[in-house]
Amino acid sequence: MNLTSFWQAHKATWAELDRLLEHFQKRPRSIGAVEIDRLTLLYKKASAHLAYIRTYHPNDEVTRYLNQLVARAHNIAYQQQSSSLGQLSRFFWVHLFSLVHKRIWFIGLAGLLFAMGGISGFAAVMVDPLNLYYVLPEGMAAQIDPSRLGEGHDAINSPLMSTAIMLNNIKVAFLAFISGITLGVFPVYLLLFNGLLVGALASVYSQADSSYAFWAYILPHGVIELTAIFIAGGAGLHMGYRLLVPGIYHRKFQFLQAAKESAQLLLGTMPLFVIAGIIEGYITPSSLSLEAKYSVAVLTLLALAGWYLYGLYRHRRCSGQSASLDLMSK
Repeated sequence: MNLTSFWQAHKATWAELDRLLEHFQKRPRSIGAVEIDRLTLLYKKASAHLAYIRTYHPNDEVTRYLNQLVARAHNIAYQQQSSSLGQLSRFFWVHLFSLVHKRIWFIGLAGLLFAMGGISGFAAVMVDPLNLYYVLPEGMAAQIDPSRLGEGHDAINSPLMSTAIMLNNIKVAFLAFISGITLGVFPVYLLLFNGLLVGALASVYSQADSSYAFWAYILPHGVIELTAIFIAGGAGLHMGYRLLVPGIYHRKFQFLQAAKESAQLLLGTMPLFVIAGIIEGYITPSSLSLEAKYSVAVLTLLALAGWYLYGLYRHRRCSGQSASLDLMSK
């Protein structure tokens, strides 16, 4: 192919890469996954063109132009990768959302299992209050004094119970993930049992007419903690599912892929536990009114919903842009 034909055949690709590089430099915060993928593809094409033309026309002006274009693309691509803060932001705002969105049905199943356990625990203690001692760990059950339940919020503002619940939730999240190797059986048990525990406690305070105070004590940090548990539980359930139903690929490959993604999901829940711990340490035992504590719970729920809805918006926008690019390329 002569130089003129080569230029005519590929100048549209080079022009698009040039425009994309300008976009990366001027508006880096507006860059999405589609633009990054497109940059990668065009960079590879331009690099191949440069290798060809450098072989046959090393001193031509087109060779110098392509060399500068590929160098700019290389710098932009590796500059984006070298930013630790950018990678961290991308993990939580893009990659983590993508994983949660892919596993939303398993996360929902984890929430359903927890709810089933909660309803069962609530019903069991309502039928017979002594069932509380069969459900709760021995140390926790011993701290509950039914004679003080009528005292309202002061009766349940116990640092020992607060710490026990928080540590239990973190333990459940880790175990629900790790135990995915048991074909999903143990994560199911953990989610049901943890729901059973919360339901049993709710039943005790309901019988003492202290439900309003009880949920004001639980929900400010519980909304975030339970979300983290459901994510970790969903990750464990998916690992077990891939062991049972590997699909068209080899069972070992599917499991290792599921384990990798599940580990990233678990990593993404760690900030949730930190935030929940701060709320539990400073807001739950504070002198704020019960209504203020309910407001904190609502704000945490709105923040989590806002994160997911924003990610869904970005996902749909990027999908639309990807479809547009595919049409343009055709």
